[in-house]
Amino acid sequence: MACYSCSYKQHQVFFEKNSGPYLTKDTGQMREYTIHPQDVLQVRNLQHRKYIVDEPVTVSSAKAEGGKDEGQTYQVENDGTVALPILGHVQVGGLSRHEAALKIENLYRKELKDPIIELKIISLKVTLLGEINKQGIYNLMKDKTSLIEMIGEGGGLNERANIKNIKIVRGGMDNPQVMEFDLSDVRTLSDPRTILRHNDIIYITQNKRAVNSDKLKSMSAVLQPIVALLNTALIIYTITR
Repeated sequence: MACYSCSYKQHQVFFEKNSGPYLTKDTGQMREYTIHPQDVLQVRNLQHRKYIVDEPVTVSSAKAEGGKDEGQTYQVENDGTVALPILGHVQVGGLSRHEAALKIENLYRKELKDPIIELKIISLKVTLLGEINKQGIYNLMKDKTSLIEMIGEGGGLNERANIKNIKIVRGGMDNPQVMEFDLSDVRTLSDPRTILRHNDIIYITQNKRAVNSDKLKSMSAVLQPIVALLNTALIIYTITR
């Protein structure tokens, strides 16, 4: 618990310190994510739900909740290619999810009967921190996942959350851009900047009541030893008289 408290306070100090200078004027125009080396792709042929081809191959198989097969997973190599059954290495680096799925499907049409290829990028992640019920790292399992949807994934805000000041840090720690959102404003729901991107950090700030409560606890922690010392001195003085 002590380690969690220290980590939480470090995050809190970082966001309070940096939110001003790095506040971005991002227009929110969405650039569709393109596949990079080391990305993990989940690929399946909807005509044959468990495998791309009839015969299983030795690769990892991604499982949905309840243990159901959702398709096989393949890692993109450093040269931007992915090794697929029958096809071998296929260049997918720099393509969007849709473009890669279409390319792979067209290649498989030469080898399989009427394939319908579904492709997901399952290595995309965001981080949830602050006053939310389940802090942690979450996968972006679908295109255009919104801030509201991800807060729901995290179990919702807790009673200490400030819904008028939700921060998204975008661009990585080398060039952080901090955007602030007010969830009490209905216009936030249609703000394109709330569509999450890979490596976004979502930070839920504290409301005033929580901040004041923490200050009171800190003050109490400082005063308690002083009060105890004064009480001890008073007892000694009373006894010695």
